[in-house]
Amino acid sequence: MTGVPASAAGGTGRPSSGGKLGTAAVHQASLWNIANILTMIRLLLVPGFVALMLTDGGYDPAWRAWAWAAFAVAMITDVFDGHLARSYNLVTDFGKIADPIADKAIMGAALICLSSLGDLPWWVTGVILGRELGITLLRFIVIRYGVIPASRGGKVKTLAQGTAVGMYILALTGPLATLRWWVMAVAVALTVVTGLDYVRQAVVLRRAGLAESKAAAQASAGAAEK
Repeated sequence: MTGVPASAAGGTGRPSSGGKLGTAAVHQASLWNIANILTMIRLLLVPGFVALMLTDGGYDPAWRAWAWAAFAVAMITDVFDGHLARSYNLVTDFGKIADPIADKAIMGAALICLSSLGDLPWWVTGVILGRELGITLLRFIVIRYGVIPASRGGKVKTLAQGTAVGMYILALTGPLATLRWWVMAVAVALTVVTGLDYVRQAVVLRRAGLAESKAAAQASAGAAEK
């Protein structure tokens, strides 16, 4: 999938005519791998999901079912594209940027649509989106000291959010409508708890990084004095 043809890699022992073109072709092929294609599909599903969700005023059960299908496909591709990228060495700069954008775009679109239709309180949307954007910003702030790894709690949170939002997208009634409220309550609780844990990790990481920098500076100063 990511292999380079012998001619492009110079495997024949002869220089390739149009080497620059060959290199560009290899880079182009590495971008269009299966992981990135799944990410692109997820991005393209966002406007389609919004259109399906809001058709006929947003309350038609049939259209809501189609919107749920689009949301479900987006969630499934989210699981597979990262796994494929890591397992088959398909990680690219495009994927690093586009994957988190696609994740937040589909979830944000679903939450905003549900709140605008009156199905979900705005404060729930604010808590979830505020947490996601805040943790993303926090990761960028402390990246000079290290990377905050994805935790198991974060993965459970993502599953709970996807399940809860998916249940709200469907036009459920009766006991299922009550059940989705409790699932969303669990998702919100996990969102807050895991968010606070990421903040704790960021503080620890920053302190460790500052201590290491201070120790290195003191060692350099001591060496200079000698």
